[in-house]
Amino acid sequence: MAKLISRRSFLKGMSAIGASLATGTFFDLNENVIAEAATNSDGIPAYITAVPKGTPHISAAKGEIAERILLSGDPLRAKFIAENFLENPKQYTSVRNIFGYTGTYKGVPISVQGTGMGMPSISIYVHELINEYGVKKLFRVGTCGGMHQNVKLRDVIIAQGASTDSGMVRNIFGSSINFAPLADYELLSKAVENTKKLGLNTKVGNIITVDRFYDKEIDSEKLRSYGILAVEMETAALYLLAAQFQVQALAILTVSDHLLTHESTNAEERQTSFNDMVKIALETAVDV
Repeated sequence: MAKLISRRSFLKGMSAIGASLATGTFFDLNENVIAEAATNSDGIPAYITAVPKGTPHISAAKGEIAERILLSGDPLRAKFIAENFLENPKQYTSVRNIFGYTGTYKGVPISVQGTGMGMPSISIYVHELINEYGVKKLFRVGTCGGMHQNVKLRDVIIAQGASTDSGMVRNIFGSSINFAPLADYELLSKAVENTKKLGLNTKVGNIITVDRFYDKEIDSEKLRSYGILAVEMETAALYLLAAQFQVQALAILTVSDHLLTHESTNAEERQTSFNDMVKIALETAVDV
């Protein structure tokens, strides 16, 4: 039978909820926190309660996300990494079907989080992970399109810097400054060191982060002549926010298609077979 409370208690509770919502608090609404749909004599729902948990995009409580995190644009790749590389992974979010997990790797707490595609999407998750959950070391493990003759399909690229055609940098610095989003040197050097220990071959260099996936106007030849190895859609935002909030970030990418050779991989390969970049990221994460 539905539990009834007084109108005064109901209004007091609603006021508290309203105050929390005004501050941007997210409510995890499930059977444990939503009461039965009872109404009082005035037709007002008589028993409603909610418990603050998480952010608008991540339904994790404080302490459920590790200081070291792997970021994957594809949420199914995040799931694959958690299930195949982490010990005792526990899912902490599935908001918008973007999955996040925390487990351990060699005894060190590690999280893995989907971010979606593009700079705006990854910016939301990175901002919340840093500012709401205290994440300090962020590793993007994603795909990119090769655009240089020295890069082959399935090669791993460690992104030293990320040029961009996005307006995000200009929105922050204005048109007079072209800020250069760069990787954290400690993470970069450790990743290169771990690559050698694992016996893997990687390319280290600059990439470009773009806003449009289907962009026929991009000058690939000019970018290639300046040493740009690959193109993708997230790293510049990751490096920009890492610089803003004084945390460490590194992107380790696998070439999933190639602009010169027109070779490509399929969706299943992109989700489950690009393991070298994950190994490098995890080994580096536990070293720093």
